[in-house]
Amino acid sequence: MSAYSTNEMMTVAAARRLKNGAVCFVGIGLPSKAANLARLTASPDVVLIYESGPIGAKPSVLPLSIGDGELAETADTVVPTGEIFRYWLQGGRIDVGFLGAAQVDRFGNINTTVIGDYNKPKVRLPGAGGAPEIAGSAKEVLIILKQSHRTFVDKLAFVTSVGFGEGGDHRSRPKD
Repeated sequence: MSAYSTNEMMTVAAARRLKNGAVCFVGIGLPSKAANLARLTASPDVVLIYESGPIGAKPSVLPLSIGDGELAETADTVVPTGEIFRYWLQGGRIDVGFLGAAQVDRFGNINTTVIGDYNKPKVRLPGAGGAPEIAGSAKEVLIILKQSHRTFVDKLAFVTSVGFGEGGDHRSRPKD
C-alpha cells in the first residue's frame, strides 16, 4: 500500500508536465493544485493565468474559485476577463490549458455539464466556464480528473469541450 493517494500521485505527475516558463491557463481544483505545485518546485517561472484576470498568480494557499482574492493579490497584474480570452487565449499566447473534468472519452472530449439526460440529469455539474475556449485555443491541453470507470467513458453524457471530436481529422473537416 502506497503512502500517497492516487490524487497526490496524479497531481505530482501532472505538475511534472508543466515546463518552466510556460504560460498556463489554469482551471480550479486539481489543475490549480498541480500548476501551483509545479510553480513551487521544478517550474518556478511558469506563468499562471486564471479566467478571472490574474496573470502571474502566485497564491500562498490554493484558491477556492477563480474569484478567490488570493489570486489577484499575488498576481503580477490583473486584466479584464475579456482581455484574458481575446489577447491571451485567442491570440495564441497560452502554451498549456490545464483543465479538470467529470468525464473524458478516448478522443479527449470532456464533460463538465451533466451526467445523464440534459433536461433531467442524474447530476448537474459546474458547467463549461471558459473550458471550451481553452480546449480549442491553447497550444496544448492537459486534463486531470479523479480516475474511475465512470470518468473514462466510451461516450460522454454531454460534450462540454471538444478535444478531437470523433477522432482522426475531426477538427480539420469542413463543418456543415
